[in-house]
This record gives sequence, structure tokens and C-alpha cells, in this order.
Amino acid sequence: MSTQESEELASKLEAATEDLNAAQAQSLEDLQRSLEEANRKASENWDLFLRARAEGDNIRRRAVLDVEGAHKYGIEKFARELLGVVDSLEQGLTMTATLGLEQEGTVQSLREGTELTHKLLLSLLEKFGIQALDPIGQAFDPEKHEALSTQPDASVEPNQVLIVLQKGYSLHDRLLRPARVIVSRKPEENA
Repeated sequence: MSTQESEELASKLEAATEDLNAAQAQSLEDLQRSLEEANRKASENWDLFLRARAEGDNIRRRAVLDVEGAHKYGIEKFARELLGVVDSLEQGLTMTATLGLEQEGTVQSLREGTELTHKLLLSLLEKFGIQALDPIGQAFDPEKHEALSTQPDASVEPNQVLIVLQKGYSLHDRLLRPARVIVSRKPEENA
């Protein structure tokens, strides 16, 4: 082989090597871009997975709270209706006491039976988380009390509950009915 052929062959070999190196470099760049794209998509998908899992956890927590609330407050409508019975019993007890009929045997036994029924009903209400609100002497709270009127009274501070006309009731921490009250006010100076 002649020198010229050898140089041509070396030149072709060098050109082929450069072409091969360029092709490998291009292929490596393509692979790196593909890898970066795959990593980006994997990161996006991981983020979507984490968000979906968090949303699922939130839905489960809300469902648990809803079920707890349903168990805790499921008797609310029934309890509201039952309060009328309690009021009626209390009014009957008050009427027999104010009429002075305790001396008569029949009325006395009727009153005792009514008192026992009233106590039984109140204990049943307490068993299910229903508490009476009897705010005599407490500060007026518009969240728990309904002021029907005010009355001047110098013996107590203004905005104190003087008289409870109708007890209020709550179911656990939820108000079923506000207490209907008469609230004290500062006496007028002119009077």
C-alpha cells in the first residue's frame, strides 16, 4: 500500500471517527433530553399522586366528622319537639304549687307523680347530651339567651338575668333553644 493510499485511508478513518463521535454526541444529548423529560414527568406524576392521596385523606377525615356529627346531633329534631313536653310538665308543677293545692291528698300524689316523671324525663335528656340552661344571675349572653324585656334593678349589675321565663336547652355544644329571660337594667335617675 502506498503512502497516498495510507493517508487517504487514515483520512477516511479520521472522518468516519469524527462522524461516529458526532453521532454518539448527538445520541447522548438526545438521551439526556429524554432522561430530563422522563424525570420531569415522573416528578409531576409524583406530585399529582401526593395531592390525590392528601385529598383522599381529607375526604376520609370529613366523612368521619360527618358520621360523628350525625351520631352526636342525630336526635336534634326529636329533642326540640320533646322540649314542649318538659315545658308542659314544669308549668303543671308550677301551677299546682302556686294554687296551694298540695294539702289535698289527690293533688299531692298527682304532683309527686308529675315530679317523678319530670325528673325521669330530665335524666333521660341528660343521658343523650341535652342540658338545661337556667341562667339566673348570669350575665346576658345573646348567643344563649333571648331577652323578652328588661327590668330596672339597683341590686344587681345591668345586663344580668333576673328572671327565667323559659329554660333554654343545648345538645352537647349546640343550642337547641335559647333561654327566654328578663334582663336587669340600670334604674333611671329621674325616678
